[in-house]
Amino acid sequence: QVQLVESGGGSVQAGGSLTLSCVASGYTYSTYCMGWFRQAPGKEREGVASIWPAEGSTWYTDSVKGRFTISRDRAKGTLTLQMNSLKPEDTAMYYCAAAGLSSDYGCGLAKTFFGYWGQGTQVTVSS
Repeated sequence: QVQLVESGGGSVQAGGSLTLSCVASGYTYSTYCMGWFRQAPGKEREGVASIWPAEGSTWYTDSVKGRFTISRDRAKGTLTLQMNSLKPEDTAMYYCAAAGLSSDYGCGLAKTFFGYWGQGTQVTVSS
């Protein structure tokens, strides 16, 4: 059974940094897409970043480009999101996600593509 467990969330002031980690157990698809999503209160869950380990490609939503970096350690089975220059609008519950199908075209940021989800870790950025 696939289990995704996030950690690393917390409270930080604007301009600060956090590193989110996701440990994937029971997930043997080391070349499949994985990603980070977030959901703020009253808003839809949105894609933040994704990575296609098979090709080393990454995708980012516009609002985090240049500030966030996604990486995958296939040997350790971990997914990381390095978040720098955090802003109050980054405040949300952050979820790790993994695809259950392979892709010939990459990942993108559509949540419907990802079949496995973690429970989330809260990130709060104060001004």
